[in-house]
Amino acid sequence: MDVVAVDIGGTHARFALAQVEGGRVVALGEPMTQKTAEHASLQTAWEAFGAAHGKPLPPAVAISVASPITGDVIRLTNNPWVIRPSLIAARLGANVHTIINDFGAVGHAVAQLPQEDFDHLCGPDEPLPALGVTTVCGPGTGLGVAQVFKTADRYHVLSTEGGHVDYAPLDGIEDAIVKRLRKSFTRVSTERVCAGPAIVAIYETLAELEGRAVPSRDDRAIWTEALEGTDSIALAALDRFCLALGAVAGDLALAHGAKGVVIAGGLGLRIKDKLLRSGFDHRFVAKGRFQSLMAAIPVKLITHPQPGLFGAAAAFAQEHTGTQHI
Repeated sequence: MDVVAVDIGGTHARFALAQVEGGRVVALGEPMTQKTAEHASLQTAWEAFGAAHGKPLPPAVAISVASPITGDVIRLTNNPWVIRPSLIAARLGANVHTIINDFGAVGHAVAQLPQEDFDHLCGPDEPLPALGVTTVCGPGTGLGVAQVFKTADRYHVLSTEGGHVDYAPLDGIEDAIVKRLRKSFTRVSTERVCAGPAIVAIYETLAELEGRAVPSRDDRAIWTEALEGTDSIALAALDRFCLALGAVAGDLALAHGAKGVVIAGGLGLRIKDKLLRSGFDHRFVAKGRFQSLMAAIPVKLITHPQPGLFGAAAAFAQEHTGTQHI
């Protein structure tokens, strides 16, 4: 069965054709990426994809969105588009659809992708667990969180809004970061410290602690300087970001009772080398009396280039082409 897979984030919307059968993704075509700011709605972006495809799109769609899936009006967390599931058939010409939270989709990708689509970050260098819970989290425009629960013959994906739980600072520098953020946000969630835009507050806090006057700049500029190593404060901010992400990933694993953890998100793959050298692993296991338990959890980085698209198609396959069996 052919289906259009769509992955809508805060900044980009990605489209691809997929083939699904028997609860699984058989093939995923070449993706087309569009900036959400350049389109008025999902419908106009869909039409642009259809025009680029050059022939009628299949009447089936799998949509991953960066938002809770509730009611008949879905408002994206970091994107002005509004999606109304009841109008999908009329607006997109798709009479069969699946809509899933973006990190719920990544959870489906984690459940279906082979082990070679994951790189080892820390903990035991072994495959993800065949039974029990795997926590999936990752930074992008926001911080996505999901759970994959595997039993002997199937899996279940639980979408969550875990990126919006309160952030817990662990030292004086993180206290200063939270204090700065509280000037703009009464409540500081983990997403304010562990998502792409957070690098600005981290950078400005570190500069202030050193008494440096720095020009105002956006998160993209700081990320570029950090990854290229051309600005020492930006590089320090990246290290601090990785430390915070390690602590949050460990907290989520504890809360979920996880036996494995996967780091995903648009930013995760870009900072892979930094994660391996930053102290991420130390912060992940530094949970007091539970340090030995944390040290036994394998932590992976998903390396598939389009886990959101693959996962949206996988969710559609599970719902419409037969229950997925492991």
